[in-house]
Amino acid sequence: LSICFRTVEPLEYYRRFLKENCRPDGRELGEFRATTVNIGNTGSITTADGSALVKLGNTTVICGVKAELAAPAADSANKGYIVPNVELPSLCSERFRSGPPGEEAQAASQFIADVIENSQMIAKEDLCIANGKLAWVLYCDIICLDYDGNLLDASVFALLTALKNVQLPSVIINEETGLSEVNLKQKTPLTIKKHPVATSFAVFDDTLLIVDPTAEEEDLATGTVTIVTDEEGRLCSVHKPGGSPLTGAKLQDCITRAITRHKEVKKLTDKVIKSIMPK
Repeated sequence: LSICFRTVEPLEYYRRFLKENCRPDGRELGEFRATTVNIGNTGSITTADGSALVKLGNTTVICGVKAELAAPAADSANKGYIVPNVELPSLCSERFRSGPPGEEAQAASQFIADVIENSQMIAKEDLCIANGKLAWVLYCDIICLDYDGNLLDASVFALLTALKNVQLPSVIINEETGLSEVNLKQKTPLTIKKHPVATSFAVFDDTLLIVDPTAEEEDLATGTVTIVTDEEGRLCSVHKPGGSPLTGAKLQDCITRAITRHKEVKKLTDKVIKSIMPK
């Protein structure tokens, strides 16, 4: 009976659980799904300069960072570039089609670009090798392998851990030839200045907040909101694509929870990075 009811009246089915302060998957309203992360050579992309695989429940996202050399832009001669791209291939869910990036993938790419910019996680000046001549471009490809809601939290986490794992070779410009010389034996990690973490909520019936929504919960929700904070509890961005309005008190509640979530994610990142450090 419950399977029929869930299919015919999914929202009513959900409301019955929410009345009891729980969700169909057994989680409490404020409970996140199990979160795991693998970085570097532990099951990610060997061809990338840094990579990470993040699982948030069934949602699985991989991020690969590829560093290339380029000339800086004329108006920012002392800066490099960070170019994020989120892909939602048809293999990750039947809701996506093959072909050029759809609306959701474009919105996610823009969101990631805003997080990089607003959080100041990397100083673009640090990516400059020779003023006006040479700089690093970091291509950050975030690919969803399995989509079950809350793409943004998983994507930000995968991006951060992949960047923490990047080692850039030393590059000098030969004065005589004017050509760049890359030394792959000498590598230095990227300087990550801030550690942004995203925490997403779905709003039910305009009033009830649940964290880390699944794809089904996102579909039934009257709105979603994503809060990005850094390790100092500073608000980097609030992403709210339409939907039901939130009161100031509700928004403050989201920010408080996001700060707590940041601590959990940081603990997880530190643990994983420690485990791959050369002994």
